[in-house]
Amino acid sequence: MNGLGGLNKSQNGVVIGLVQLQLPVVATPDDLAKQTRRIVEMVGKARRNLGTMDLVVFPEYALHGLSMDINPEIMCRVDGPEVAAFKKACVDNRIWGCFSIMELNPGGMPYNTGLIIDDQGEIRLNYRKMHPWTPVEPWEPGDFGIPVIEGPNGAKIALIICHDGMFPEMARECAYKGAEIMIRTAGYTAPIRQSWRFTNQANAFQNLMVTANVCMCGSDGSFDSMGEGMIVNFDGTVIAHGTTGRPDEIITAEVRPDLVREARIGWGVENNIYQLGHRAYVAVKGGAQDCPYTFMRDMVAGKYRLPWEDEVRVTDGTSCGFPAPTRLYGERLKSAAE
Repeated sequence: MNGLGGLNKSQNGVVIGLVQLQLPVVATPDDLAKQTRRIVEMVGKARRNLGTMDLVVFPEYALHGLSMDINPEIMCRVDGPEVAAFKKACVDNRIWGCFSIMELNPGGMPYNTGLIIDDQGEIRLNYRKMHPWTPVEPWEPGDFGIPVIEGPNGAKIALIICHDGMFPEMARECAYKGAEIMIRTAGYTAPIRQSWRFTNQANAFQNLMVTANVCMCGSDGSFDSMGEGMIVNFDGTVIAHGTTGRPDEIITAEVRPDLVREARIGWGVENNIYQLGHRAYVAVKGGAQDCPYTFMRDMVAGKYRLPWEDEVRVTDGTSCGFPAPTRLYGERLKSAAE
């Protein structure tokens, strides 16, 4: 079901719009201000485009482009003017919005931050990307975990960013914390197209969870982002897909969180997120509830180590022009601490 892209909204539906935003070039504060205005304009377009839309989603890098520039002059704060403009746009257009900023971090590298703002202008979700796309991205590892909020029409919503979605543990964590809709924003380029598609579907099916996924689109003269807005139902079926690669197109569909809840409660076969913690419940009462996975036990114990660990060749960002880090996770830069 997609309600003809959300044109016919049901009582229990949530209509999502995914903006395949034109990839910008942002190098100066003036560029940043200009792109902020562009995003605000697109929030208005989303509302005019579809009066039933509940949530408009912008891709990762919508504000900063793909330069990986960490210049403090173009980094943002959650309480800064760019986010204030996004808040006002949500209020003015009576719509929830999902936005991307590169967040200033005086104690380390910037955070790659995603925000969900409600139609009253309140930040309801603040997420920092947990798995930057190494070795290409310089961002600090996220330290907020994965928040889950109650969104439009009571839907439970989580947000992850780009490379996060390549780790099945991320989608599983979203669902385990109750998310019925998982948003995945990205700036991916064409070489990732196939893995983008099948992970979006797998993340949905393995967790009985709707996934709503969108990339930047078009060229900035160096990179070509692919758009590929995808809304996937909880059974892994693609219900909307932006396959044309047209910049600024908004891909829309209605999704049904109530049917997610029904499936999670009523499915037997392939109710995999339940069965993970209740192995073989036909054979033994309640199923086995141990943790048979070595990698999980080792990670909790702080001794995660691959059999081929010593042979891994790329372990820092020097191949992409970044200096090798000397600061451990959790440590702050000396200049920030002084």
